Order: sequence, then C-alpha cells, then structure tokens
Amino acid sequence: MREDTTSDSADALDAPVAAGNVRCDACPVLCIIRPGKTGACDRYANVRGQLERVDALVIAQKAEESGSPVVRFLDRAGEWDGELLADAPVFVTGIGAGTTYPDYKPAPFIVGSRHAGVDMVTVVTEGIFSYCGVKVKIDTDRFLGPEQAAVRVDGEQVGHVTTAEYGSQMLALGGVRHLTGGSKREGRVTCDALEKLCNREAVEVQVDGGSTVLIQAGEPPVVNGEQEQRMRVGCGSATIGMFARQWHGHADEVIVVDDHITGVLTEHQAGRFLGMRPAGVQVRGRKSTPGRYFRVAEPGSGWGGTHITDPLEIVERIDPAKAWPGMTLLMVSTTGEQAAWFVLDEQLRLQPAPLPAAIAAAVARIAENCEPALCSVLFMGGAGGSLRAGVTENPVRLTRSVKDALTRVTCGGAPVYVWPGGGITVMVDVLRMPRRAFGSVPTPALVLPIEFTLRREHYAALGGHMDSIVDLAEVLRRQRRTAFDWQPANPWPFGS
Repeated sequence: MREDTTSDSADALDAPVAAGNVRCDACPVLCIIRPGKTGACDRYANVRGQLERVDALVIAQKAEESGSPVVRFLDRAGEWDGELLADAPVFVTGIGAGTTYPDYKPAPFIVGSRHAGVDMVTVVTEGIFSYCGVKVKIDTDRFLGPEQAAVRVDGEQVGHVTTAEYGSQMLALGGVRHLTGGSKREGRVTCDALEKLCNREAVEVQVDGGSTVLIQAGEPPVVNGEQEQRMRVGCGSATIGMFARQWHGHADEVIVVDDHITGVLTEHQAGRFLGMRPAGVQVRGRKSTPGRYFRVAEPGSGWGGTHITDPLEIVERIDPAKAWPGMTLLMVSTTGEQAAWFVLDEQLRLQPAPLPAAIAAAVARIAENCEPALCSVLFMGGAGGSLRAGVTENPVRLTRSVKDALTRVTCGGAPVYVWPGGGITVMVDVLRMPRRAFGSVPTPALVLPIEFTLRREHYAALGGHMDSIVDLAEVLRRQRRTAFDWQPANPWPFGS
C-alpha cells in the first residue's frame, strides 16, 4: 500500500524518524515510509525496517552470436554457480536499479565486466528528469490544429503543436515549464501523460482550435474518432514525380490534391518530359513553380489534408483554348484514399464517370506505396549534474567522454541520440526500450533508466568511483532480478 507521508520541511533530513519507519532519500520528496508501505512513487518500500526498491533489477540477455537459441542461464539460478563465461551476453539495465538523485553518492550499480577480453564498466542508475519531454510524430495528413496551438490533457496544457514534417504532424509535449512552472495539477497531469506515452500506453489529447487525437506509440493515430490507415506517399508534386509514367496514356490530366503542394501533371516537369499536351485545367491557389500550387484550400480532414470534400472546389476554370471535349481528368489524394474520374463534355464541363480499370490500378499503386500510419514517441531529456556526479567526481569529464564517443549512453539498453552542444541531452525511441521502463516521482518528474558503458581504463581516467565497482557476477548473485531478450535491432552496448 502506498505511503502518503512526505517531508515538507527544508530540514527534513535532520528531523527524527519514528521507530520502524524509514526515510526515502531517492528523490527530493523525502517520504517517511511506515513498515509494509511504499513511498509516494510506488518505487521504494519499507521492508522490515529497510528501504528497498520494489521492482526487480532488469537484466538483458543476448542471443549467442552463432545463431543458437537464447541462453537463459539467468532463469536457472539454482544451476548457475556465479562463474562468468567468456563474453557472457549479459547487460545490466537501469530498470529497477534505483537512484542516488539528487545526492553526490555513486550510482546504485557500477558494474565491472569483461567483453572480448576487455575490462569494461557500466554505470547503472535511474535518472530523475524534470527537464524532459516527448516529441510525438503522428503520421496523418489531417489537420490537428494550428502551429503553436496548445495541446491539452484533461483541460491542462501539456505541450503544443510544432512544425509539421513530411507526411506527419508533430507535437512537443512536456518540458520543465509544464512540469514545474504551472499549477500543481498541470504538473501532475503532464507527468502522468508523459509516463503513459513513454510506457506505450494510449493518451487522448485535445488541440486548441483543432482535433482530439488518441496517441499510442507504435499504433495508428485516432483523429476525432477515426483511425488513420496510411501515411501519404509524398506531397502532390512528389506523387506526380513518382507515378507520372503510369498515368501517361490513360489520363489526359491528373491533379493530386494536397494541403501543402498540389500537383498538376501536364504543367509539371514530369508531364513535360513525357510530352503531354497542356489540358487547360486551372486550379486555385498560389502557383510556385510549373505544376506546383500552394494553399489550394484550407487545412482540414478532407482530400489530401484540406477541408474540401468535393475535389472540383479547387478547379478555378477550364481554358477553352487548351481543353477539348472527351478530355479525361483524374483527381486523387496523396494516399489514394480519395479518387475521382471526370470526362469533359461538349460544353467543356467536367462530368463524373467510373474509374477505368487502368486508373483504378494506378490509384491502388499510390495506396500500396503508402506506409502504415503510426504514432512515434521519442523521450528527450538532459542528464543533470547530480546524475553525472553518480558517475564521476568531476561531471564535465563524463560529458566530454560521451562527446568523444569513449562512453556509450543507453536507456534500458536502447541506443540514444546524444544532441550536440553542451550537456548530455539524449533522445530515445520508447519502442526500442523494454516495456514499462519509465516511472515517475511526485515532484513531479519522470524516472528514466540510463546506463553509461566504457572501458575500465577510461572510467578511471575520468575520475570515476573506482571503489564502488562491483563485478557482474556479484550483482547477479545478490540482486533480485528479472530478464528480457535483447532486441536484435539494438546495438550491443559493449560493441560489435
């Protein structure tokens, strides 16, 4: 059962604790926990008067290089004598490791091991991140909301809409301003939303002046109750560049409707290369270069991410000097989900007609080239001074070692991108991490497993806590643990 007693005084560490209770110093909340209870984060408990991490330490197991089945020696604890085999495929992750934040103490586990005959050290901890957030990539053409619009959960702002990318809408959620700079409720709601997203759970957000979106890492987005199926193959101009040859000889004109860049085949360079006759269908919008038009309609949930449901709305006029009776026109969206076929009558009016078989096949080819629409969630945060102090007495040396590629940073064993510039700012795809890797504390802040792996000699050179190194065999012998299979797509932290 959760213990809700927390310390409010700045002198809480000096205050006496009743017999049988323990004070948790794993985060600044400083919970006082009664026997049999857990702290406010549900991560630490009072077990017979001792402060213990509730979750087991998570170990990664790697399949043998030869292609043989995974060796699950960690599951045979009774048979294993603690002796390490050469190049044992084992990696201790930060999940369940605990933390020493915000103190200067060494990290909970500083693990010594050997890999390919080289002495290695892995510093293992759970970092507590107030300066963190997630970048969410949503594969959809639908209008989610204006750029910079507030993104809300349960009425509280947790982030904003940021600049769109190719075929996707982007959200920036979290950050220290929402976690700590607003009301207590805003901080709690933001922290809860971030933790769920990072743990691959679904979160529904509302965008001011826009849509309601259900987001879940690795799953299709659901926009206003409609599940997305396809990510567009490209903008309207790019779609023409890809499929012009397949339309040639079957359609006299093709217009690919797109909120960003609408393409008109016979004006486009691709149509000119094919020697196509100008068709005289003039579309609304601002002409950029031949066959490319901006702002043919307002953003929305209709054709090609525009607000229109009738594609003829973007046709401004038919030029009688260029068009001719019987001329055919295909109008199609960038995903192939919407398509319409028209034939020009004797009065040069566009009349709807069934899609010919060849055109239907070409539209299907567009759909075939669209990738499945998914949500991607990337955690981003900065490894702060206290976390780095758990690695070395001189934190700047760790930063330099990471930037010099002497130290490899991982999160739950997953590879990270380390941003250039000052500090250790990492970004990691949550789908490459083990499930339920994230936690939180009520400061509020997220808890992220993080590991620093380097040669033992390099660890000594950066002023590491050499006296705190514990052999891998000792960690495995003494710690309550669980294991998961290594994701083959992730690089092994000790090298190839």
